[in-house]
Amino acid sequence: MLPLFKSHYSVGKSILTVAAPTKVQKGGTASVFDIAVRHGLKKVILVEDALVGFLESKKIADSLGLQLIFGLRIDVCEDMNKKPLKGALDCVSKIIVFAKNSKGCTLLNRIYSSAFTEGGGRIDFARLKSLYNPKDLKIAIPFYDSFLFHNLFSYKEPCILDDSFFDPLYLLEDNALPLDIPLSKAVKSYCGNDYEIASSKTIYYENREDFEAYQTYKCVCGRGFSSKAKTLDMPNLDHCGSPEFCFESYLDNEGS
Repeated sequence: MLPLFKSHYSVGKSILTVAAPTKVQKGGTASVFDIAVRHGLKKVILVEDALVGFLESKKIADSLGLQLIFGLRIDVCEDMNKKPLKGALDCVSKIIVFAKNSKGCTLLNRIYSSAFTEGGGRIDFARLKSLYNPKDLKIAIPFYDSFLFHNLFSYKEPCILDDSFFDPLYLLEDNALPLDIPLSKAVKSYCGNDYEIASSKTIYYENREDFEAYQTYKCVCGRGFSSKAKTLDMPNLDHCGSPEFCFESYLDNEGS
């Protein structure tokens, strides 16, 4: 099983930091790298929604003798030049682009820059293809918010994944959510013997007891003044109905 860590640099998504273990205080916020060191991990897989924490994470990983595998989780669409209209049904789904080496890190930066300077945070398949090199990058399809997830649970326009220029890795998860079983079946049915599948665990916090703190953090990040603002009484947190998005759950699965 692949442990997919996410840090506070993906704002509103995780309460883990990337602080060096020596800077972690007892009773304070847990760190991805402190967890890795305490549990003897040789590599850290970090999947972020932005690149702002990459250099800090790389420096700390190098200082600890850990291999950092960095992935950028990003929106992909058919045409990034088409401005999305309010209430539009255009399909946008998520992919994870992993860097295999230093050149891959440079390409990640170009992909990220292109998406946020030209596509409003999205990148289309044509632009992605122009930047993609299988020697330097690897694309994975996340379990949640993928085109399959969109097609199975949304009434919007169906999504299509153009994988003609890459060999995707499909990720499976089991976080005790009601949608996990039908989604897992859909992924396995779609992949058959044609695509690679790997079991994974998205990690937003260290232990199950941290779930309440995680929910509170998401409510704070989603604060606002509209009628849809998140509160502790009505948090409206998507995919937040399970305390299993944690390293403790990952350990339990590894030990079973």
